[in-house]
Amino acid sequence: MEKKRKIINDPVFGFINIPDGLLYDIIQHPYFQRLNRIKQLGLSPYVYPGAQHTRMQHSLGAMHLMGEAVDQLRVAGHVISYEEELAVKACMLLHDIGHGPFSHTLEHSLVPNVSHEEISLLIMEKMNSEFKGKLDMAIEIFQNKYPRKFLHQLVSGQLDMDRLDYLSRDSFFCGVSEGIIGAARIIKMLNLHEGQLVVEAKGIYSIEKFLVARRLMYWQVYLHKTSVAAERMLINILKRAKELALQGVELFATPALHYFLYHKISLSDFSKSTKVFESFMKLDDADFFSAIKVWMNHEDFVLSLLCKSFINRRLFKVEVGSEAVDKSVQQNVLKRYMQRFNISMEEAQYLMGDSIVSTDTYSPKDENINILMKDGSIQDIAEVSDMLNIQVLTKKVSKHFFCYLKLED
Repeated sequence: MEKKRKIINDPVFGFINIPDGLLYDIIQHPYFQRLNRIKQLGLSPYVYPGAQHTRMQHSLGAMHLMGEAVDQLRVAGHVISYEEELAVKACMLLHDIGHGPFSHTLEHSLVPNVSHEEISLLIMEKMNSEFKGKLDMAIEIFQNKYPRKFLHQLVSGQLDMDRLDYLSRDSFFCGVSEGIIGAARIIKMLNLHEGQLVVEAKGIYSIEKFLVARRLMYWQVYLHKTSVAAERMLINILKRAKELALQGVELFATPALHYFLYHKISLSDFSKSTKVFESFMKLDDADFFSAIKVWMNHEDFVLSLLCKSFINRRLFKVEVGSEAVDKSVQQNVLKRYMQRFNISMEEAQYLMGDSIVSTDTYSPKDENINILMKDGSIQDIAEVSDMLNIQVLTKKVSKHFFCYLKLED
């Protein structure tokens, strides 16, 4: 029987074709479907109510752009086999599969010192076993072990399909114009030189716009102070809940969340214990929202206060500066909490938090965006661009965020 054609109507890129076979099987897999229950931008809806899109939408969009990039490189005269195309598309679908609830927000809190990339690899290896080795090449590309390095660059590099999708998608759903980059134009300018990804010289201005857009999106959307405040509050909620759980205090939670609250988990535990792996694969945003709504009425004052504030959007206030807030100021804030709520210093610390956020939009030290000049030479975008902004974008910018619960008079 002839197989039916499957398409998805994506609001950003239009109709996306879903081929039968391996890619369709990945999308239908429960591990991938979990991404439809995890918001792409974590807690950004507290600032941009339209930012309700999911990790699944992003992964599908990135896979679509990967197909466009492969087609373009073939048009430019480069041979890419069907097996390589299938593998790099599968890799793009699975590159974010290790994200936990609220995406980056709880990345190092739910499982300390473990990145989503590390968990993604474990999940890919697990799925590869189920698919009888069909993901071997995709995993090699993901780990940058495949000989044709440009395929990894397309998945994870300075100008990868991941970034092209999330800038376009996030700006669309947030309703901000700063992230509009013209992904189609950039892809049309892609080429290869000695096995490395390059951009043709006539695409310089599109790359400049891409870099500036990324800088603006980081500080206007991804690191918006209200989003940072909401993230800090959620992190403190989880930290308090885990502390109470490890003390033996009974907390409402779904079975999956309950397991992570009452156990100390490390990366090695994912391989050692089927329970750890399966519990993580059942976790999504809903586990936390359901628990936090119940914890609003918990007898622990600090947990209850944080949960009520989080649900009702009475978020931490934020002070942003080039230097950290003086320790004496923080101590005075803690003392006010202790007096107002009759709590200990340790408990008061959950009502505030500080962090350093830094980003360099373009770092040639990591990997260059190479421009293929008309004379056949290769130059870095920072050298050939006539925009002063590009030089500025190579510098690391750090900001200090001091978050604290505002006391009502």
